[in-house]
Amino acid sequence: MEKSFNQYQVKSQTTNIKDIDEAGNKVAMYLSAFDVIDSDNDMLMRGAFSKSIQERGPKATSNRKIAFLRYHDWEKPIGKFIELSEDEIGLFAVAEMGSSTIGKDALADYKDGIIREHSIGFNYLKDKVKFVEDASKEMGGYYMISEVKLWEGSAVTFGANEFTPVEFIKSATKEDLNEAIKTKLNELNIIAKALASGEGTDERLYALEQKHNLFSSQINSLLNTEPSVKVHLEIKEPKQKFDWEKVVTNINF
Repeated sequence: MEKSFNQYQVKSQTTNIKDIDEAGNKVAMYLSAFDVIDSDNDMLMRGAFSKSIQERGPKATSNRKIAFLRYHDWEKPIGKFIELSEDEIGLFAVAEMGSSTIGKDALADYKDGIIREHSIGFNYLKDKVKFVEDASKEMGGYYMISEVKLWEGSAVTFGANEFTPVEFIKSATKEDLNEAIKTKLNELNIIAKALASGEGTDERLYALEQKHNLFSSQINSLLNTEPSVKVHLEIKEPKQKFDWEKVVTNINF
């Protein structure tokens, strides 16, 4: 796939939440992982974020810091990064959550296990993208990314586990349906516990209630779906074959 070097990019990964300090209003996390070929056929290398951290990280003098957002929405900053660094795993971050409503709600979502994933907003740099040929890979290789321009890191709710019911159900096997039901039941349980705690603002509780209704509806759809069955057609020889030689002879040219 061709890389766009002018457009703002987002990249999501299931990365670890290292620690939650509720009393100190802080969360430690990994925003991205190194040496992993992702769904964009990219492999981010250690050092890819070092220049951005130096120029716009927590300790930089720039007033345009790398932002900490919800859903990549610049109107929804949920805190600020107080540490950004690279290690052998990936891009490590410690964030201090904001005292705003969305900051407090995000901290509650971390504690309840609703925020489990993170995503980054960035730009590719043309001379820092190299295609590495590898016949063992589906695309015949992958892109080695040695540097990007990092703008923000975002908290994502159930990012990799959402599905579009129509597209999913059309081709889902029995095993697919069972796995999807198991996943949705687990998420429904997390939401139910969060609702039972009653923590957060009215807006958060309302959003959780709507999410609970959505997951319940999706589970109901899955339970009432017949799994896709692969049909093998048996091709039979016709009882009487056409006499093509006779047909050709009777054609008047």
